[in-house]
Amino acid sequence: MPTISVVIPAYNAERTILETVASVLQQTFSDFELIVIDDGSKDRTVELLQSIKDERLKVFSYENGGLPVARNRGISRSAGEFITFVDADDLWTRNKLELQLAALQQHPEAGVAYSWTSCIDEQGELLFQYAPTFYEGNVYAQLLIGDFIYSGSNTMIRKQAIESAGEFDPTLKSCEDWDYWLRLAVRWPFVVVRKHQILYRRSSGAMSSKIDVMKEAALIAIDKAYKAAPPELQSLKNQTLTSFYKYCAELYLRYSTNLDGISKAGHNLWLASRANPKVVVDRNFLSLFKWLIKRWILIGLSPNH
Repeated sequence: MPTISVVIPAYNAERTILETVASVLQQTFSDFELIVIDDGSKDRTVELLQSIKDERLKVFSYENGGLPVARNRGISRSAGEFITFVDADDLWTRNKLELQLAALQQHPEAGVAYSWTSCIDEQGELLFQYAPTFYEGNVYAQLLIGDFIYSGSNTMIRKQAIESAGEFDPTLKSCEDWDYWLRLAVRWPFVVVRKHQILYRRSSGAMSSKIDVMKEAALIAIDKAYKAAPPELQSLKNQTLTSFYKYCAELYLRYSTNLDGISKAGHNLWLASRANPKVVVDRNFLSLFKWLIKRWILIGLSPNH
């Protein structure tokens, strides 16, 4: 039996799947199985996977069920003592599995290991790195305020922890990973690998509409999280909303190419200040506001507008 099961949910991933699979097969720790769940792809995803000759790779095809369902199908196929996921367009540094496994072995009480995240563009070039976080042990309150894990391609989870938390919520169209990390954090300590090991790919196509979908799902996930949270943590909700609306504003500012997107950024900054009026003197909020003004002027003055 392999020590680790790596699960890749893949839907029409022909542009990136080979690079993602290569970043797993080239890991310094090699005792793993690689399970690709083909989620009803209509392109050459499966054909490309068939060109890979590595006995650790297993491909299972299903009708399209969506990302959470594909992850759940991967879990049901997993034989490893530890399970980790990577989306079909993301990458890992070569020592990701080795260091996360070592962290969990050194902390037998912990159920989840996570690393720091970098963002890359469609060509694989580095865009920016998320600021390091050092939360360990009981991280439930910090995770409730904001998803410092950042993507579904990050965590390594003990099989017992997954069995205790259940499956990913198939009704969520986005933020199903944050919802899942919260359910794990209620039950298990977390441990951090203090290195940027996750390369999270941001694609520019129709980004504004993707942010709209993510925002709608996240608000459902936030509502669900606080219904489950104990009374002593209910006071954190405004902090969660403030943090989330600032994050939405940053995404709109980073990816919008028209005034409609910039207007949405401004609206989200307003929502952040309404949830917590004190945020307006926060340095990060002020820098977002200045960025908003600059983007508004640049797009407003552009000849294509």
